[in-house]
Amino acid sequence: MWRSVAIALLMASLCPVAAHAETCTREDFEAVVDEAAAALNELNAKHKPAFQAQLRELKEKRGWDHDTFMREAVPFVQDEQIAKYDQETADYLARISSLGEEGATAVKPDCKLLVEVRATMEGLVAAQKAKWSYMFEKIGQALGTQAGTETSAKQPH
Repeated sequence: MWRSVAIALLMASLCPVAAHAETCTREDFEAVVDEAAAALNELNAKHKPAFQAQLRELKEKRGWDHDTFMREAVPFVQDEQIAKYDQETADYLARISSLGEEGATAVKPDCKLLVEVRATMEGLVAAQKAKWSYMFEKIGQALGTQAGTETSAKQPH
């Protein structure tokens, strides 16, 4: 539900952009797709090292050898909820790619479509943020820390 509200707010905030973007270009569509890729890369660069540090901390705390760690760490990176986030991400990426391609190849780009691409990109970023939050909460519980509190790995927000 919160995602629907966020997208509705985003769409409302972008309406003036759509009104002024009657002359959008192929490059505008390509830029939005590039922004989605950059946003995902930034999220991963920000969260992956901290998450890996927390996994190492859990390994040490539990006294796991490498093989045990590889087996026991799986639920922290692969479960039903994470699979749902991954599917949601794949759906957003497919939609962004399709809309971006449609907009970039049109003889006269549809600027309303550009607004939809931007909103879909925002949904993608929100889905990835939710996935990271879930994963940090899950490992935080295993480490005995509250979600959102700092551990020695300093969880990013």
